[in-house]
Amino acid sequence: MPAFAREVNKVLGRIVPGEGSCLQTVDPATMLPTGDYVEDGLPSDDILRLIEIELAEPDINKWVVLRNARTTAAGLSEATRGDLDRSSRQREVRRPGGFADEIRVVLANGVGTWGGLTLFREANRPHYTPTEIRRVASLAPVITDGLRRAALLSAPAELDDHCVLVLNPDDSVAMGDHGADHWLDRLNVSSRTGARLPLVITAVVRQARALLAAEQLPASGVRLARACVHTSVGWLLVRGSVLGSGPEAPVAVTLEAARAPEMAPLIAAAYGLTERERQVTALIARGNSTAQVAREMHLSAYTVQDYLKSIFDKTGTSTRGDLVSRLYFDHYAGRLT
Repeated sequence: MPAFAREVNKVLGRIVPGEGSCLQTVDPATMLPTGDYVEDGLPSDDILRLIEIELAEPDINKWVVLRNARTTAAGLSEATRGDLDRSSRQREVRRPGGFADEIRVVLANGVGTWGGLTLFREANRPHYTPTEIRRVASLAPVITDGLRRAALLSAPAELDDHCVLVLNPDDSVAMGDHGADHWLDRLNVSSRTGARLPLVITAVVRQARALLAAEQLPASGVRLARACVHTSVGWLLVRGSVLGSGPEAPVAVTLEAARAPEMAPLIAAAYGLTERERQVTALIARGNSTAQVAREMHLSAYTVQDYLKSIFDKTGTSTRGDLVSRLYFDHYAGRLT
């Protein structure tokens, strides 16, 4: 991924010159950031504050808002009509860091959001023009496809037991078992100045705190923050929950290999399966015949066959057995050695 990000930055630098950029990967299910590749960006503490604003505070051109509006690219100066300080992230973090205008690009396709790209200019530089924003938006499908394909190149992670970290309010590690050390060694720590932990862990911790602050949690349980992240040895599921209440409470983070239930939405999205195609695939995987799938989904047998043909084309398979093997063996089953 770092090599891919460097090539993206080279191309963007020729098309839309600027002073820095950040290509960020996200969990398609939760849109939590799982990694970032930065050129001349803000230090780690500032980025963590930006994540807090994204999760729990109002602002302009937030990632989720852009995605829900199906906006591919948006400039901050355009959205604020030139008054950049209307944005709290600009006023509180970016301007003190020496930056002015930015373009945010949502890297999404019809079935999922795979990342976000931010281009930025320093103070006293011209704002991005509508033409420059359109140029960057035109490259979004190619960059998105690169991130989506990366998801298909990952084998399942090999980990037998849950591993646990407990983090203090300042993100220092209060305690952690041996397995957690094993995973921390394999997760990429951001190259940003001051980064101590992988971005996905600190993002999950902030989501856990934001959930706690947003509402009274039920007495019967704790709402978990979570994200799936690609590592050098497979997909990892990161979960976080606050141990207690209040801003000084520690957060427990569990690390475990992502299993079939967690990976199913991500793999289906990576192959570009529509919601209907996912339903057909799930029923086929349970051994249902075409007639049974048709009855279950209230469709004709011919329509089910059309869905199957599309599924085979997208996954590179030709039979039901190949399909189940590709989705549930290649991506989910552990190694048999």
